[in-house]
Amino acid sequence: MTLPNSSRLSAGTDLSQIDAVGLAALIRSGQLSPTEAIQSTIDRIEHLNGELNAVIHEQYEQALELAASPKLPDGPFRGVPMLIKDLWSTEAGQPHHAGNRALKEMGFIADADSNLVTRYKQAGFVIVGRTNTPELGLVATTEPEVYGPSRNPWNTKYSPGGSSGGAAAAVAAGILPAANASDGGGSIRIPAAMCGLVGLKPSRGRVSQGPREEWSFSCQHVVTQTMRDTAAILDASALPFPGDGVIAPDHGRPYAECVEADLGPLRIGFMPDNHRSETHPDCVAATRRTADLLADLGHAVVESRPEAFLHLGELKELAWAFTVNWSAGAVVNLRIISDQLGRALTVDDVEAGTWAMAERGQGYTAPDYLRSQGILGDWRRSMASWWSDFDLLLTPTTAQPPAQIGKLTPTDSDPVRGSRGSLPYSVYTSPFNCTGQPAISLPMGSSDGLPVGIQLVAAYGREDQLLSVGRQLERIANWSASRAPIHA
Repeated sequence: MTLPNSSRLSAGTDLSQIDAVGLAALIRSGQLSPTEAIQSTIDRIEHLNGELNAVIHEQYEQALELAASPKLPDGPFRGVPMLIKDLWSTEAGQPHHAGNRALKEMGFIADADSNLVTRYKQAGFVIVGRTNTPELGLVATTEPEVYGPSRNPWNTKYSPGGSSGGAAAAVAAGILPAANASDGGGSIRIPAAMCGLVGLKPSRGRVSQGPREEWSFSCQHVVTQTMRDTAAILDASALPFPGDGVIAPDHGRPYAECVEADLGPLRIGFMPDNHRSETHPDCVAATRRTADLLADLGHAVVESRPEAFLHLGELKELAWAFTVNWSAGAVVNLRIISDQLGRALTVDDVEAGTWAMAERGQGYTAPDYLRSQGILGDWRRSMASWWSDFDLLLTPTTAQPPAQIGKLTPTDSDPVRGSRGSLPYSVYTSPFNCTGQPAISLPMGSSDGLPVGIQLVAAYGREDQLLSVGRQLERIANWSASRAPIHA
């Protein structure tokens, strides 16, 4: 983005149109102060959050104090605002409720910074609040009973997706250029697709999950408007800590240079449909149009899919293994909440869908868990063999366009309604949480005025390819120029 030439910004400059890299450059040049950047973000939250319910915890006083302080770290994003998803990434002295009623009623406050929050602070980001998320991030919408639904700025009757729906709604509405998000089954990519954003799930082990070792499929990063923000923030946050259990191999760093790198013609297979769930024609059409664009860019594009996707038996085994891990994770997380509360949890402390998921998890045995790990290992190896012949796989991000508010929520009479309804939104994303491969959703389509995304998947550790090809598509689609109807 072109920056103004004057020593100070004109009064009419719209900061909501400037990405995080651009804001950082303005601050470094003296055209904008950190306090001005943070105050403008606070003003936009105050103006828009009543319609969107994206931000559920405010940190305005602390943020403004840090922005004006000489103690603000002089990192690459000094003075740039950041919102943290209220799930797993803790900040000492701030609420952390994970969409749970009991933690909210207790007023639970975290006592330590997660490793990722530490990296954000070192980079100079100023945290202005926390965003809404479904309870424990278990479904593909953001409608927790305790905080109410976040709404899609493209149409507030629809969900912004989940579980990083509050983050995606905030960025899509121009409240700030990038927000923290996490992805255990598609929770970065699904909201990015539903809100017209860029959403990269990094390779497993790319971003530290500490200090509490993460046993799930989850990875942390951001949702953004631009490829260069996605890349530069990865440079700032993908730095391992001593003791990290998995550290992804490096290729092509710094990532900020990958967005302009020409990697030459790549071999790209595209898979426009899926045996497990019918795919909406608009999602298929976006994928086919993207395949044509990639071919026009000189890439070798053919319709192909990994062998594992061709066999219904293998897909059923994968779904079982994923469910064992997903539901066992719900059990462990409820035990953690019980420890935080200092008492046993009851059915009244959590939503019906969460309780049902944990009850299902209680039914699995240790041998079930070990068997699931073997299935996941076989799946990883089978998938990796396809990437010996191809560089990237192109798919829809979701099998369906955004859902209306209320369509993906559990009920007392049907507690698994949310999980069952989330399947069409995770059918293309969750397999790559199982393999640990990096995958990115890009806003390359629409359906009745709502965004839909396409997904590109690379071999393990090859974020560089996703960033390079994503930037090629960004030049053509210019998606950041399209703004949601509700926008700052």
